[in-house]
Amino acid sequence: MSLPDPLSITVSGTTTSLPRTSSGTDKAEYRSADGLMKFTAAHSYGRRARRVLRLDHSKVGASLLVPSQNEVFSTSVYLVMDHPTFGYTAAELLAIEEGFDALLDANTNQLVTKMLGGES
Repeated sequence: MSLPDPLSITVSGTTTSLPRTSSGTDKAEYRSADGLMKFTAAHSYGRRARRVLRLDHSKVGASLLVPSQNEVFSTSVYLVMDHPTFGYTAAELLAIEEGFDALLDANTNQLVTKMLGGES
């Protein structure tokens, strides 16, 4: 089973469609039409299973060194679930991730805001 196609993401009030652009064994990529956003879902297996959801975001802006020229700036956000291949049920892992999401969302994203300000 695969993720929905296309995915839809809203950043700063603008919704962007991310259709699937590639898929393979344990990995799929979704990209915006302008190529400035990419979402990746990937899995790797060994003694532990590692599952990654990643959003890469780029924008074009004035160069800091030569303001009359543009350059590309980029950032990424990841969610990684690393767990043993047995010992946790999918429901238990989901409950842990939901708790993590709630922690990040609490008080209008206060923890993330503080982290972006360099606090730990």
